[in-house]
Amino acid sequence: MIHILTDLIYAIAATVWDVLPIALVIFGFQLFILRKPIPNLKKILTGFLLVLLGLGFFLEGLQAALFPLGRLMAQQLTDPVFIAGDDVGRILQWWDYQWVYLFAFAIGFSTTIAEPSLLAVAIKANQVSAGSIGTWGLRIAVAIGVAIGIALGVFRIITGTPLYWYIISGYVLVLAQTMFAPRMIIALAYDSGGVTTSTVTVPLVAALGLGLASTVPGRNPLLDGFGLIAFASLFPIMSVLAYAQLSEWRNRRSNKPIT
Repeated sequence: MIHILTDLIYAIAATVWDVLPIALVIFGFQLFILRKPIPNLKKILTGFLLVLLGLGFFLEGLQAALFPLGRLMAQQLTDPVFIAGDDVGRILQWWDYQWVYLFAFAIGFSTTIAEPSLLAVAIKANQVSAGSIGTWGLRIAVAIGVAIGIALGVFRIITGTPLYWYIISGYVLVLAQTMFAPRMIIALAYDSGGVTTSTVTVPLVAALGLGLASTVPGRNPLLDGFGLIAFASLFPIMSVLAYAQLSEWRNRRSNKPIT
């Protein structure tokens, strides 16, 4: 218990040190550039305190639970005894890891749905578009993109194929989609790739990638363990653009006059 409290105090202290430049910039511009008093100072200071405490608890929670849990799941799912069963001596192929792919898809989808930053963007997009962009529709489209991206990234780790093959091919596809996608969704789609790599998704995805690279034979955690977050950023752009293109196609079809 004392060890946990000590780590928590260090985490909060580190958070204060990291957030201090942000506070100095905001308060400095308000007081010395704009030369205006800070409105609702008590409320703002209370909010800063809550942010510092929340980040401190969150960072300590990552170290105590999420990172170890991600590595543990990767180790268990790639255990030859679990994969091969009685035939434990044979050489494993990429198709033997189907449970790993399913877990990667599920964890990508669920963490994205729970991502607070995505929820905030989806609510704002719904408000600005006067309801034409559905909150749940956008969240599910982004979550599907992240799920597919992480599952494909796990496949890359298991097979050992170069990362740039996937990233270059993905951005070529994104550029092609951008040329034909509705203009109102393009900027939102590109932003959707950024908001997915935030507080909930990144810790579990990073732990999963490093855990897989540490347990799959022939893989190096430094060379192969990273890159899943790039997949989680790229594929939501594709899925949101595809969602908009599909919606536009369905609207055109429903409004097509009967001949």
